Amino acid sequence: MENTGRKSKVIAMANQKGGVSKTTTTVNLGIGLAKAGKKILLIDADAQGSLTASMGIREPDKLKETLAAVITSVMEGQEVEAGFGILTHEEGVQFLPANIDLAAVEVSLISAMSREYMLKEYIEAVAPYYDYIIIDCMPSLGMLTINALAAADTVLIPLQAQFLSLKGLEQLIATIMRIKKRINPALDFEGILLTMVDARTNYAKDIMELVRENYGQIIPVFENYIPLSVRVAEASAEGKSIFVHDPKGKAAEAYGILTKEVLAHGK
Repeated sequence: MENTGRKSKVIAMANQKGGVSKTTTTVNLGIGLAKAGKKILLIDADAQGSLTASMGIREPDKLKETLAAVITSVMEGQEVEAGFGILTHEEGVQFLPANIDLAAVEVSLISAMSREYMLKEYIEAVAPYYDYIIIDCMPSLGMLTINALAAADTVLIPLQAQFLSLKGLEQLIATIMRIKKRINPALDFEGILLTMVDARTNYAKDIMELVRENYGQIIPVFENYIPLSVRVAEASAEGKSIFVHDPKGKAAEAYGILTKEVLAHGK
């Protein structure tokens, strides 16, 4: 692994609600940044292994070198080699996979000393090798998500344009603010990204307006949104990005714009 000699920007992709395009956004933002010439590491911090599957790994549970093994080593005070467990995707990103073993590790984290900082310790060791590290969090506010937020510079919140998603946003923001106060004072918001938007409906437009009105003053809301597209799900099932699966489609265009917005935020 080549040491870039500079600290990467760490982005936690977080929302305690499932099905809001966290994994899809992690994959396509990561690959978008790689296409822009950046060195990228994606970390699958979900025991369901959705990111790992989206990277084309068909049987994640057979993997031995995963995030679970990394965190276990850190908890036991063992040094983890920078390249341990890291796989390379054909579209130019590297990723640290996860599988069901991570569920047991999360339980053991509860009684670990400095339990909030296990992932941070690992990330600090690999940070010099990457420009961006993006953590795909599990759909809960458990110990692994807290670890991701403790390690992150910013948090990006994918939000489905639906009323129930909006209701959970307040709880998520409150949790993030508590972590900022007690664990990671440097944590900031990358922004709220509206996903799975059917822009033809007034309902989706109303939700987008509500988000901008209620949260836009305190948290950046991305100008761009991700449209509802079956192509995105197809790309994940094939282990490819939307840029390869449907390069001329609206979702690919939207993820391209998101990439530019994130790059414009700088480090």
